[in-house]
Amino acid sequence: MTKNNGTLDEYSCSSGLILPLINEFTWSIEMRAFLYFFGLLYCFMGVAIIAEIFMGAIEKITATTRKVYLSRGVDQEPTFIEVNIWNDTVANLTLMALGSSAPEILLSIIEIVGNNFESGALGPGTIVGSAAFNLMCISAVCIVAIPGVETRKIKGLRVFAITAVFSILAYLWLIFVLVGVSRNVVEVWEAVVTFLLFPLLVGLAYWADKGFPLCWKKPSTISVTAANGKEIELASINSGEIEAMMVDGPVLTKDGKMDPDELAKWVRQATHLGLTGEDAAKLAAYKLIMTKHHSHAWYRIGATRVFTGSKKVKPQLSIKLQEVYDAINEHPDTENLSPFVEKVSKDKAIVEFHAIACAVSENVGKFPVRIIRHGETDTLVCVRVETVDGSAVSGEDFVAVDQVIEFQPKEVVKEIMIEIVDDDQYEPDEQFYLKLSLSHNLSYKHKEVALGRISIMEVTILNDDEPGTITFEERGILVKESVGVAQIPVLRKSGSDGEVSIRWRTIDKKALSGRDFEGGEGVLEFRNAEAKRFIEIPISNDMETQMKDECFEVELYDPSGGAVLGPITKLAVTITNDEDFNAVMDRLAEMTSANVDSMVVHHNDWTSQIKDAMNVNGGDIENATNSDYVMHFLTFGWKLLFALVPPAGIWGGWLSFFVSLGVIGLLTAIVGDLAGIFGCLIGLDDAVTAITFVALGTSLPDLFASRAAAMNEKYADNAIGNVTGSNSVNVFLGLGLPWLIASIYHTSMGGEFKVEAGSLGFSITIFTITAVLSLGLLVTRRLSSACGRGELGGPLGTRYASAIFLVVLWLTYIILSSLETYGHIPGF
Repeated sequence: MTKNNGTLDEYSCSSGLILPLINEFTWSIEMRAFLYFFGLLYCFMGVAIIAEIFMGAIEKITATTRKVYLSRGVDQEPTFIEVNIWNDTVANLTLMALGSSAPEILLSIIEIVGNNFESGALGPGTIVGSAAFNLMCISAVCIVAIPGVETRKIKGLRVFAITAVFSILAYLWLIFVLVGVSRNVVEVWEAVVTFLLFPLLVGLAYWADKGFPLCWKKPSTISVTAANGKEIELASINSGEIEAMMVDGPVLTKDGKMDPDELAKWVRQATHLGLTGEDAAKLAAYKLIMTKHHSHAWYRIGATRVFTGSKKVKPQLSIKLQEVYDAINEHPDTENLSPFVEKVSKDKAIVEFHAIACAVSENVGKFPVRIIRHGETDTLVCVRVETVDGSAVSGEDFVAVDQVIEFQPKEVVKEIMIEIVDDDQYEPDEQFYLKLSLSHNLSYKHKEVALGRISIMEVTILNDDEPGTITFEERGILVKESVGVAQIPVLRKSGSDGEVSIRWRTIDKKALSGRDFEGGEGVLEFRNAEAKRFIEIPISNDMETQMKDECFEVELYDPSGGAVLGPITKLAVTITNDEDFNAVMDRLAEMTSANVDSMVVHHNDWTSQIKDAMNVNGGDIENATNSDYVMHFLTFGWKLLFALVPPAGIWGGWLSFFVSLGVIGLLTAIVGDLAGIFGCLIGLDDAVTAITFVALGTSLPDLFASRAAAMNEKYADNAIGNVTGSNSVNVFLGLGLPWLIASIYHTSMGGEFKVEAGSLGFSITIFTITAVLSLGLLVTRRLSSACGRGELGGPLGTRYASAIFLVVLWLTYIILSSLETYGHIPGF
């Protein structure tokens, strides 16, 4: 394309497979370069969007399950669990790897076929450049993305070892093919071996996943761990056929819906923080989605939807709900979601806050928070108390606390001091949270202590210094007769200064004291700054099966300490039998299931697919950001066009799979033309264009997906564990398949399929060296205590040093490969 004197004539840079479509040779070089660069970026967005649909089809295919029934005894009906048909390792190395690498693989195939079965520089260069970016840059980003000083380890270490070895072997084999027996010529047998290494990789990885030879001797026992910690053994299932699905989060019932008892615990926990049942159901759906193990495809889809303004893959919570969720789940390794006990045990220490909420003025300085202990009091007990940011931020609005509280034998009350920062600026009321947790690092046995009902306390910073108004939160509540103790919230509003009290009494209605509940009267005390407390009334369970609709009232009267009565002084407590209560819980469970179903990453019909494509953020306008609107506008054309692709709900996802693959191929051909002509216009060789612009454009979605997986997953497999497998598949399919086609074609024509070692061989050699160093670093991080003994995360110093080292390796690869291409250093 470039003339010997370095100038361009009017017909230069015009040898694309499809482009140019019109006579553009009279335009200026600068104008053409700008338009082609803009077109290249726009097509990269299009490839990402159609790849998202492609990934959705793969998610649908690999999510196929079958039911396995479990016997529960002679007199009970069998229950069932659903197990995956696709093995995770096989899915990751076949469909998932193809979905992630489809643009690079198809670019290489299309380039050779469109070039009269002659080798080009763009396809192979993109495969090697993408492999370098994936291994070095994505690993670097994932290492520093881990929050705090946490670490992430690769769980499937045997599979990772196999794919890592093959990722190096693949490129050593390419060097042998290019400069070995038949230099600069790819023979048919070499192409066949290159392609057959792909099924060999899949087979060995599957074998490693099953534990090598041991798994073939007999059916293995598969253990399914439910969210309640119980382990179910499935001795009758051959582990070589299917994998048991690991269920995180809420326990599932035999009909596949959320267990109402577990949901009821969540609802009570959430309503203690002032949420409605509907909000609790939304939080339960959010918890179920965020704690479930997700595939790399799920994260890839999520990353694409974030930067295209499309429907998000996880529920979007309001600021208030997000604050509550963060408060409950600040440390997922501690007991947090349902740690409270239903009934007080005499042989276990129960620790909780004295009040569920408190409110203090901004100029209060320091104020005490009371933590109480009841139940067993004869032993030493330790709990951790810490602050969690809400709308109030530590350092700006309050001083953060993270300390261990010790209760000595017979000690039942402890106080901690919380300090509020007065910044002399007007601010609306702000909230933060105090959280109790049981840390596994403390020197006591968990079986001897449990958190009480009030393990999270809300602190509101306000400007009032009045004693306050005391009122019920609502006019009626519903409890089931087996609840044990009904907790009735009482609020202190419009001030929280000083100690006040309020008298209360029960009033019999259809429910009678002594028969249906233990009534009476009492005094509820609010200490200084406390804003919410509970009246606890024991409920009797008569175990009768008839429908029950009995109620009694609780009345507030005679406030003291300067407090006054609020608008709601009477509250009706309705006692229902378990069947009635379960009907309410079933409704909330259905709402939770609906929230979960709405977050499925694929579409079952054209209607929902087109609707989501046409609306910003998938129609969720309330949570759409400004960037969502901008990116939705820019990508609207692609979204509307690709909405015509068959949805994944048809034919089990296979129709969408093949149609999406065809569309990716067409777009990839256009990307190849755009990249080649753009590189020519600005004076870049195709080999340099491939390892820079094209490799980055096709790999950026994987970068964001891996970063999200690193931050949200418990292990590092979905973040970097799939990189080595994807790099191997790129070679075996992206080069093996087109080389096989071209070598057979040239052999049948009596010729040879020539592939010049030149820049490609040099680039592969440099990449192989840097890849060995990169994998060596990951192994070192796994073994070294200085790095936290994990591939990702760890101490800040070593994590940033590791990331810088990997980025330097990538830049070294880019610079050396580019210098060799332009003849500044000798190559092959």
